[in-house]
Amino acid sequence: MTQATNRALDTTEGRLAALVIVVATVLWLAVQWFGKAAGLPPRFAFLADFAAIAAYLFALAQVWRIWRRRSGSPRN
Repeated sequence: MTQATNRALDTTEGRLAALVIVVATVLWLAVQWFGKAAGLPPRFAFLADFAAIAAYLFALAQVWRIWRRRSGSPRN
């Protein structure tokens, strides 16, 4: 891949990671608030926690790929 292609890919993946983090955080906060207001059992809060953790791990994997590509590692 060319350097311009890598930059474009880095930008796209970085925006995706940022969007995932923002959406996961906002949804997690909304579920926590709604669950408490509606008196839902704690298992729903744990479900939201695990979903948010999965989203954060996905974003971390995206950022890791960007970092590896920029550092010039042979494996992408």
